[in-house]
Amino acid sequence: MDDISNYEKLREDAHNFYRKIGAIRCPAFNNELIYFTAEGFNHLIYKGNRKERDKNVQIMKFKLLQKAKVVIEISTTYQEYDESLISIRKRRFKRVVEETVIVRYWGIVAIIQNSRVKIIVRQMGNGQKHFLSVIPAWKTSQYRDVKLVLKAKGDLMDD
Repeated sequence: MDDISNYEKLREDAHNFYRKIGAIRCPAFNNELIYFTAEGFNHLIYKGNRKERDKNVQIMKFKLLQKAKVVIEISTTYQEYDESLISIRKRRFKRVVEETVIVRYWGIVAIIQNSRVKIIVRQMGNGQKHFLSVIPAWKTSQYRDVKLVLKAKGDLMDD
């Protein structure tokens, strides 16, 4: 990919664009604000274990940011929802303690300007909803597909 030689400029431009967003209202969440935090931008660059993503993957995510902003602004529904419990370390009264919180994830899938994208919004506990990631949605996770089928009502195998 020839964009790799412009990586630093693309990253800087994406970061400037991202910071200017700040927060936007999303009709899918009753016009609640979705915050674009540093954590969301870092997630575009690094995987969960702080290992840097491939530069081409980062560039692709940078290029999808503008579409993600538009989708969040206009989307009236979300297509995926998941929640789980995780343990996090927090400072409480000058001590570090382990706390279990519910983490909620929403997936908004849209076709915009001939691209199919999925935007992930996350909420930890009762905190703010924030942008976590944007990915091209040309494939789905087998696990999520199975989970969706198991939670669905009715007989999905009949024609």
